[in-house]
Amino acid sequence: MTRTFLDAGILIAAVRGRAEETRRAMAIIGDPDRSFITSKFLRLEVLPKALYYQKPAEAALYERYLTNAQFVPVSESLIDQAHTEAYTFGLAALDALHVTFAKAGGAEEFITTERPTTPLFRVTGLVIKTIILP
Repeated sequence: MTRTFLDAGILIAAVRGRAEETRRAMAIIGDPDRSFITSKFLRLEVLPKALYYQKPAEAALYERYLTNAQFVPVSESLIDQAHTEAYTFGLAALDALHVTFAKAGGAEEFITTERPTTPLFRVTGLVIKTIILP
């Protein structure tokens, strides 16, 4: 099993992406050879808007994914580590949190919809992959 942390963009692409992005995202989400690591920050990033805007299919996909993922508990030390990741690699706040929690959860890879030219791909200690073709 490959321990994987999915960025919010993958979940969003699974329900709102263009056809090829949706296909790639769903293939990853449905891969039986993966186990998924996540955090409450990812849940906060994707689920509330789907619920607020009454998008039941979108909310259901997110809830299914989150139910089957292993949550890394939030701690003060991980928040501090995310701060370090942010200034070390020039990351936005949520990207820093996601990377930190991915590492803490023992993720082997982090999959995103971001382009390889973004600061996320500067992160060390974690394999970063994208579903976006060059």
